[in-house]
Amino acid sequence: MQGSSLQSNNRLGTVDIHFTTAAVHGTLILERELEEADLTKLIEQIDEDLVLSADMPRDDFLVSVYVGKDVGFYSDEYFAEESDNGIGFSDEDEE
Repeated sequence: MQGSSLQSNNRLGTVDIHFTTAAVHGTLILERELEEADLTKLIEQIDEDLVLSADMPRDDFLVSVYVGKDVGFYSDEYFAEESDNGIGFSDEDEE
């Protein structure tokens, strides 16, 4: 969802899409609030570009929308580096 939405090169957020036998579930996390009309256009664009293009039968497209900010990206590599540096939680930290 980066770049192409709403004729802009600005990142709006991320979308996760999960297909089930009857419906498609989407979680849309925006990095800033959008006007209702723009949000509707964005959801329609996601439906057309991603959901319908998967060519999976569906009864409904259910979308949960949140507004938040990106606080980091973590992977196994990150945690391996933290572990090697001795940074992490000990039993005392968990109390």
